[in-house]
Amino acid sequence: MCGIVGILSHQPVAKRLVEGLKRLEYRGYDSAGIAVINDNQLKRCRAQGKIVNLDDCLAHDHIDGTIGIAHTRWATHGLPTEENAHPHMTETVAIVHNGIIENHTALRDELSAKGIHCTSQTDSEVIAQWLTVFEKESDSYVEAIFKTLAKLEGAYALGIMFRDDPTHLYGTRKGSPLAIGQGSNGEMFLGSDALALAGLAENLTYLEEGDLAVLTKDHIEIFDKNQKQTQRPSQHYAGGFEQVSKGPYRHFMLKEIYEQPDVVRQTLNAYLSEDKKSIVFPELSFDPKTVSKITIVACGTSYYAGLVAKHWLEKVARISVEVDIASEFRYRQPPLSKDGVSLFISQSGETADTMAAHAYAKAEGQQTIGIINVPNSSLARAVNVPLMTYAGPEIGVASTKAFSTQLCVLAALSIYLAHQKGMITDADLEAYCQDLSTLPNLIEKTLSLSDSCKDVAEELAKTRDILYLGRGTSYAIALEGALKLKEISYIHAEGYAAGEMKHGPIALIDETVPIIVIAPHDELFEKLVSNIEEAAARKGQVVFISDEVGQKGYHSQAMARVTVPETSLFTAPFIYTIPVQMLAYYTAVHKGTDVDQPRNLAKSVTVE
Repeated sequence: MCGIVGILSHQPVAKRLVEGLKRLEYRGYDSAGIAVINDNQLKRCRAQGKIVNLDDCLAHDHIDGTIGIAHTRWATHGLPTEENAHPHMTETVAIVHNGIIENHTALRDELSAKGIHCTSQTDSEVIAQWLTVFEKESDSYVEAIFKTLAKLEGAYALGIMFRDDPTHLYGTRKGSPLAIGQGSNGEMFLGSDALALAGLAENLTYLEEGDLAVLTKDHIEIFDKNQKQTQRPSQHYAGGFEQVSKGPYRHFMLKEIYEQPDVVRQTLNAYLSEDKKSIVFPELSFDPKTVSKITIVACGTSYYAGLVAKHWLEKVARISVEVDIASEFRYRQPPLSKDGVSLFISQSGETADTMAAHAYAKAEGQQTIGIINVPNSSLARAVNVPLMTYAGPEIGVASTKAFSTQLCVLAALSIYLAHQKGMITDADLEAYCQDLSTLPNLIEKTLSLSDSCKDVAEELAKTRDILYLGRGTSYAIALEGALKLKEISYIHAEGYAAGEMKHGPIALIDETVPIIVIAPHDELFEKLVSNIEEAAARKGQVVFISDEVGQKGYHSQAMARVTVPETSLFTAPFIYTIPVQMLAYYTAVHKGTDVDQPRNLAKSVTVE
């Protein structure tokens, strides 16, 4: 949820540290800071709010050095103030920290008993204080770090500098990602996100759980969790920051909405055969014919993708599916059958709750699949079968193109398993594949609805509460639409299964409550229309999203109608997702909120 950048160089690093932080702004943050070693002293600038405030601090204080660490913080313990911003320092140690130290209160009390008092409200500062304690008691800085890590309970990625050791930069991780970058000119880098090192590092090394990296300008030494020297694979890094430019678009979110035809095409091309008649997957670690149940585990938008897949897998492949929220799954500890498969969906591949749920599933003997957008992420390396999406970097906090590409992989997996289990014929498989291959063009047509969505959004922006209704796979899209609106417009919105409206939510309906209806003309259409007519009879302000046939089939009053291209039942979730994304985006624009970086939210949730 936070960003870490570290640089060890032979030239000043402050400017590049800030540039690295700016590449991580999309992850969400509420304060920022850097620390450097200069003239045998630790020097620091921190600022509440956006990085532009840190620029102002640096313009005033002019600190710089050839070694430094930097951080963007998303507040967990303590208010988002300058005092709680990272880096945290003592006279001899500076640290930046992603994650949560669960036993920080006990560690703080232990420090107080030694006469050492923290100056911030954070859980992170205790790390710097304990490093200082052990620095004095140890024969080496590596020993001091491992002694400190032994006291920590929770998750962390750490960048560490010692005042009296300006030729070394230290990085360690447990439960939160951290990468090492190597430059071409005798430079080393730390980054919580590869994008932070774009244009800097030529090679990347991803630390494993419990690793400690000791960096000099031309060498990487890595110790594993048992304090034994080890090697980790390095790979060439061709990433460039130009990949994440907004281009001509006002916001990253709008750009990413419009990128969906291309990324859906790229993702489908990875899984559809060249003739678009069958599915091509990497070799599975299990026999599809013997799978009795699939457990899908995810958070947020990825969870809603899983709900769509539940319909596909159960209806087409006839496999029983349970979809669970990762944070609930890991503590409920459900029994998992040996012939079952657990499927984990995570855009970042670093979501803390999802990673913990995966560890539980593996301990239960399950084969695991991951649907992930980031190669070499923790989840991609951990699962038996990683299935990549090809959305490219997604900067807007509210996920759009990552959701669509997750649906691509889930759709392909569903029909692949159905065919392997003999639930569909070769001809059926070809028909499904041909259907999927039409999606990029259909999505392009759907994007032409932007003007209609702008007009509706102008009215939505005046409201305080909005309901989203759907049935079947459209119920999942209703949930996703409501989440999008909440995230970026700050309007209260809820998604419901339309058939449940009369069991409670109908009490909320009056002339002030818009009702967004996702209504593909499918086998549930007539039942859905009956549900909506009940709402319209109570002065509900209906926004009816359907194709031309569906619009003709709904005869009651509507505040607005949005007409999407005709699509099949199987591919409808892809098409109906586009207008709910646009409605959320343009509503937020009308309200003047920070669309790409909405308050209180982070792109990658790497803490529980």
